[in-house]
Amino acid sequence: MILLLALAGGLPVGLAGSHWRGRAYQPPELRVIWLAFLSFLPQFLLLYVPQLGDSVSARMFSLCLQFSMVMLALFAWLNRRVPGMKTLLVGLALNFLVIACNGGFMPIAPHTAGELVSAQARADLQPGERFGAKDVILRPEETRFEWLADRFLTPGGLPYRAAFSLGDVFIAFGAFSMLALPGLIKTKE
Repeated sequence: MILLLALAGGLPVGLAGSHWRGRAYQPPELRVIWLAFLSFLPQFLLLYVPQLGDSVSARMFSLCLQFSMVMLALFAWLNRRVPGMKTLLVGLALNFLVIACNGGFMPIAPHTAGELVSAQARADLQPGERFGAKDVILRPEETRFEWLADRFLTPGGLPYRAAFSLGDVFIAFGAFSMLALPGLIKTKE
């Protein structure tokens, strides 16, 4: 989700920057763009096709999510010369590290998860249980690389609250930069 929001924010900034500079917006030249779409397919199917997501074991779900991350990392690596892609790669690596070291899901502390649910649901949160689609509740002291877990929260006044990680920040900044910078930086003509 954070990646899509960053892309949706970067494009208007790039377009506005190009307009302000009086030139046409030149989107980044991306290689094997089909790989980016392919990387989202497992997540899309598991998260938005309820029959499929419900019928897959937690282990298979985790493997599909990790496969999706590896495919996106491959796409980013093949496009590493595009501004923002190296930053995106760092974010993917950080997220992959914490996920792989904590059983295949992104760890989230009980108190962080508790901020995202009602008071009644907060009482039912148990360490080791899945939280949402991609997270697992783990106590900070039981989490490997806890500083890379979903530990930050979007501001409370927003209509949709979510937890995010340091890796997500890098991913978002990289994706935003990829689309915003072509409109903001002077190119050789």
